[in-house]
Amino acid sequence: MSETSPRLFIVSPHFDDAVFSCGALLAAHPDAAVCTVFAAPPEHEMHTDWDEKSGFQNAYDAVHERTLEDNRALEVLDAIPLRMPFRASQYSDSPSIAKMAAALEETIYRSTANTLLMPLGLHHDDHARVFEACCEILPRLSHLAWFCYEEAIHRCTPGAVQARLADLAQRGIVATPASPSANYTIDVERREQLKREAVNAYASQLRAFGAGNYDDVFATERYWQLSVGRRAKK
Repeated sequence: MSETSPRLFIVSPHFDDAVFSCGALLAAHPDAAVCTVFAAPPEHEMHTDWDEKSGFQNAYDAVHERTLEDNRALEVLDAIPLRMPFRASQYSDSPSIAKMAAALEETIYRSTANTLLMPLGLHHDDHARVFEACCEILPRLSHLAWFCYEEAIHRCTPGAVQARLADLAQRGIVATPASPSANYTIDVERREQLKREAVNAYASQLRAFGAGNYDDVFATERYWQLSVGRRAKK
């Protein structure tokens, strides 16, 4: 891995997760790939409480607008959007872990990435399932540099990060606090400015969270480097 210019591939459970959690990192690394796992609209017309909070009358409108929001946010950060054909749990039964893992592995192989970032899988069931899929392929792609990111907002759940780190240890995966990049090409103020602009592109999601409930997206981003060690004994 090049210490000065890692080529990033960030796995994002939903539209917004990568930017909320890694936006400052993305700002410093143009042409990073952001792969949204749950990017497909529902099979049938429907509505959910979250979409209603976001200001939408039906799920089709929600996914359409959220895709546009994501496009605008990633354009601010010069990131490349990739979308997978899976539906979020609020719209349908979740795909199998094996199916998600296979699709993710194929997409990663087609990229030029040498540095992979996956969510810790905190609080939300969709996040946890994406975490499981990434853990399935990590040993097969261990030649790449792997990092976990703490999902903004969700990491505020008491004990969530600590529980996940213990879970990783039980799987034989060592997590060490580290940054995916040793050298940044732009200063911290510019990174924060670009991240704030990108975050604000997700107007519907900020509306749903409500003022004061998403301040954590602007707090310091935290990452853990992953390496496959020996599985802990039970």
